[in-house]
Amino acid sequence: MTEQRPVILEIEGLTHYFDSLRAVSNFSITLREGELVGLIGPNGAGKTTVFNLITGVYRPTAGSIRFRGIELVGLPSHEIIRLGIARTFQNIRLFANLTVLDNIRIAHHYLVDYGLFDSFLRTPRFGKGEKEITELAQELLEIFGLADRQNDIAGSLPYGMQRKLEIARALATKPQLLLLDEPAAGMNPREIDQLMELIHFIRDRFNLTILLVEHRMRLIMNICEWITVMDFGEVIARGKPEEVRNNPKVIEAYLGRMAIR
Repeated sequence: MTEQRPVILEIEGLTHYFDSLRAVSNFSITLREGELVGLIGPNGAGKTTVFNLITGVYRPTAGSIRFRGIELVGLPSHEIIRLGIARTFQNIRLFANLTVLDNIRIAHHYLVDYGLFDSFLRTPRFGKGEKEITELAQELLEIFGLADRQNDIAGSLPYGMQRKLEIARALATKPQLLLLDEPAAGMNPREIDQLMELIHFIRDRFNLTILLVEHRMRLIMNICEWITVMDFGEVIARGKPEEVRNNPKVIEAYLGRMAIR
């Protein structure tokens, strides 16, 4: 029997209320290093709320979120990023009026070791740090096929390229766990095929664990090793793609027989 990979994220009993509305109820999931896991469910099922709880946007009403054994509940978002968790959003959140390169450089800045004094006086330490950040950003843009657009304004890029840039910016924080929230939203079939290849590539290239929320079932079923299904804030099924595809509860609650063929 093959030894299981180490656990990277363990969530137990996660519950969250917005006033009297229960958005997430007793949610649990375990992710192991290098896994590519899907989280699906109808609109309003609580998927994005789970992402917001993991990344410190919301504090849960109850439950535990442990990343490599470290409890995340109560930590601010910037500390969670430093620990090695990054995410993208349903709606692209680039700095639309800045260049493609600067969007990546900004994400790298939490890694710098110079201070305000160095920045104000433009010391050699500042110059060295800025050079390293630019080189790291350019390396990412090369990987994502955006190097020739580095001086373009981010908001002027085609939609598919903006999605790529947002993923590249998330990787600039050097995460170990990447949360992708509907990365295929607004993409055409050709762009979705490219995205599937890209997700596999970055998982292997950057040694990532990936948790993916997506409504495009072709993408989820083709690339995820495990899938967890939510409905009304609760987990109703989990398993391998074929198991989920044929689960009567999933068919009834979300997918519909035509949607999973």
